[in-house]
Amino acid sequence: MRGLTAAFLIILSVFIIVISPGHLPERTDVVIIGAGAAGMRAAIESRKYTDNIILLEKMSYPGGNSNKATAGFNAVMDTDDLDDYIQDTREAGGYIGNSSLIKILGEKSSEALSDLKAMGADMEDRGLLAGHSSSRTYRPSGGSPVGREISSILYKTVRENEIDIRVENRALSITRSKKKLQVLVKNQTGREYRILADSVIIATGGFGGSPEMVARFNPDLKTFHTTNSAGATGDFITLTQNLPVQMIDLGEIQTHPTVEPEFSILITEALRGNGGILLNSRGQRFTDEMDFREELSASILNQKDRFAWLIFDQSVRESLKSSEYYISNQLTREGETVGELAEQIVLPASFLSSSLEKWNLSVLNGEDKDFHRRDLRVPLETPPYFAIKVTPGIHYCMGGLAIDEKSRVLDTNGTPLEGLYAAGEATGGIHGMDRLGGNSLTDALVFGEIAGYEAAHYALK
Repeated sequence: MRGLTAAFLIILSVFIIVISPGHLPERTDVVIIGAGAAGMRAAIESRKYTDNIILLEKMSYPGGNSNKATAGFNAVMDTDDLDDYIQDTREAGGYIGNSSLIKILGEKSSEALSDLKAMGADMEDRGLLAGHSSSRTYRPSGGSPVGREISSILYKTVRENEIDIRVENRALSITRSKKKLQVLVKNQTGREYRILADSVIIATGGFGGSPEMVARFNPDLKTFHTTNSAGATGDFITLTQNLPVQMIDLGEIQTHPTVEPEFSILITEALRGNGGILLNSRGQRFTDEMDFREELSASILNQKDRFAWLIFDQSVRESLKSSEYYISNQLTREGETVGELAEQIVLPASFLSSSLEKWNLSVLNGEDKDFHRRDLRVPLETPPYFAIKVTPGIHYCMGGLAIDEKSRVLDTNGTPLEGLYAAGEATGGIHGMDRLGGNSLTDALVFGEIAGYEAAHYALK
């Protein structure tokens, strides 16, 4: 009898372990993986239709690469500008970007900006970025960094909507379980658990923070600095390895032309857009500072020492609050006179003075005869003068999961996979060979909203 009792207790204990809540999968309508701009925007949209949402973030804080964005958010506020915006985006991408997705990006950009403002974001400053035919890039008043503004507003809205956001919870895999999707997750204690969902949105960002993946997909860039956050490790690739997903343009990795090399800090494009110029190690201008990023990066790398000096003055500084970060963190060299600045960057004063005089004359005449820069903002003649050493660095991955107009992930035959969506830098096919400055945040919010809407409605149908 005692033997039977002992055997029964063993069987009962095994049964309890198998069916205990810690071993059964959680059930929900929508799981969003990644709490950057795309993931948070998707969660906010899904929350309009269902309470059953789980937002996973492997890092200890939300925001991802979006936190680091400085240039701005592109929005087509004038319908007459839509065709030009589409053309600028297609031209920047070497005309290989998906035309249908680019059209959606432009058409919904103004709505995305309005949504941000309705949430409380300050997006009142408008400027011109390289590669754009008009000023359509928005950021906080005075040119403050846009990424922190957008990320903080989205996170505030996530909290206000009581969305279940779980930081330090890393998604490990996505598998199909009958008609649902199962996500395996590891929490901050190392415990693994499963979530069974009707819809899953992948918003994990790119892989620009992983030297191994960069070298795998574009070996030419394996020695480059990166502007990416530590969390940008290509999770969309490992998460979907058991699913027949279609990847596109993985070798298309954008370098940002102006990265401070010692600390790998991105120097915003807006500093050039507001009037800064580039000089080589001989103190000469060598390019149109407002060219597309790919061309500008190549121009810098073609210089003898593979770097440039980004030169600006007090008037440019005052027009852009983000410049204060570079100055306060001692990334700049500074001089009260042109001669003092030349001494700081080890250039003959006559070389630097000659280049600035030539630039200022071009501004006065409204024509850049040497490099045909279209936007000649201001003469550089207000002391003090500043210089930042810059070189190209890995910035953005144009490739990723192939999606359709509803943000549905496509399989290898081009057919949408049931219940699987993606948005932001985890996707590919929109930007082509190179991305227009300011389009990353627009992409994240436009397709984040679409993914959130579609995923919720799929789960509830």
